[in-house]
Amino acid sequence: MTNPTTHQHVAVIGGGIAGLAAAHRLARHGVRVTLLESGDQLGGLGTFFAHGDRWVERFYHCIMPTDDSLLALLDELGLKDSVRWRDTTMGMVVEGRRYPFNSPFDLLRFTPLRLPDRVRFGVVSLLLRRLGRGRDLDRLRTEDWLRGLYGEVVWKRLFAPMFGSKFGPAFGDVPALYLWQRLGRERNVATRGYPDGGYKAVIDALRASIEAAGGTVRTSTPVRRLHSTQGRSILTLTGGEVLDADHVVSTVPLPLLRRIADDALAARLPRTDLPYQGVVTGAFFLRRPLTEHYWTPVLHSGTEFDGVVAMSALAGTQAAGGHHLVYVMRYTDRDSQLYLDDEAGIAARWSAQLLGLYPELGSADIAEVRVFRAPFVEPVYPLGYLADRPPITVDGTNLLLATTAHVYPEVTSWNSSVALANDVTSRIVATPAQPAVAEPAR
Repeated sequence: MTNPTTHQHVAVIGGGIAGLAAAHRLARHGVRVTLLESGDQLGGLGTFFAHGDRWVERFYHCIMPTDDSLLALLDELGLKDSVRWRDTTMGMVVEGRRYPFNSPFDLLRFTPLRLPDRVRFGVVSLLLRRLGRGRDLDRLRTEDWLRGLYGEVVWKRLFAPMFGSKFGPAFGDVPALYLWQRLGRERNVATRGYPDGGYKAVIDALRASIEAAGGTVRTSTPVRRLHSTQGRSILTLTGGEVLDADHVVSTVPLPLLRRIADDALAARLPRTDLPYQGVVTGAFFLRRPLTEHYWTPVLHSGTEFDGVVAMSALAGTQAAGGHHLVYVMRYTDRDSQLYLDDEAGIAARWSAQLLGLYPELGSADIAEVRVFRAPFVEPVYPLGYLADRPPITVDGTNLLLATTAHVYPEVTSWNSSVALANDVTSRIVATPAQPAVAEPAR
């Protein structure tokens, strides 16, 4: 029997991992698919730049062993065995002093907290997942939950600056459910993975898979206007080109989708747009290692950046052409002065600040610094968002949504984006794809 979906044409807006995974899934089911990416590269936050004879990600990424959806996709692409796994650790910088932060012994030596607070921190951290069971964490403020469990000192010294750096001024109002889900994915000492050839190898394999199955992938092709009804969708592209589709899957953030929707469609889109934090990231190519810790939050230390990721502790130096690659970052509103500042100024200030934190590093050890920005990175979810999370299907249209506004309460990641893409495309193709996005346990 002929699969009825093979006669359909689906347009996918956005060439990040969600769009690529959706187009890959549709093409594998025989659907005629066209992926449209406004930029000159595919990958979204996984885009890359040339460094010597290598391609390096603009923003840091890793794979966790629990990333079932992403690992299943890599398996389909023949890339699962290319992932190299390493045990990684966490450090902490507080008031300019560096500490390991992985074991009970590390915690006992962590002098930014008094001994009673260290003991309380350790006990509560061990029990935190259990302490959240049976609670409506979606409607409980992270600040209220953590302040009550850990106490005032731990909240102010550690959690307030860490959550503030991630979510901005509304950090205390983020639902505790987000933290609960994050605890299930990440730990101080964790096995993390990185694919041979970097994330560009994954992006290239996805494009090749889509095109081998008859799909079309177009970069530098922004959608200028989108009209969608229950029977048909019409996309107006650059230069007035018009594309007809039976369905449209949009992976771009809702504020961007609203800009290209015509009036009739805009009236049907979800009413509330989530606020988003952007990010400014500095990629440092060093001639010597900076730290053995993969991830190091930087708190109360007078730096503009608030985290250090020693990528070479995970990916090795070969991925960066023999250099030790370190990312430093600051999540920030896209209208902030930092986000709007020139790249050379940011690179100069952050170089000086990094040398201040790691004085054994000399300025001659910094071979190159590149600065990158992204405007829509971390959604800032309000309390009770499970009930307000926008539906995937837009009533009265052939438009389906697969955005970061839909992955909650899962952590925003390539894994959650792939799982969402599987769920969305299963509503178009005859055979549902697995695994789909699961409802959270409350």
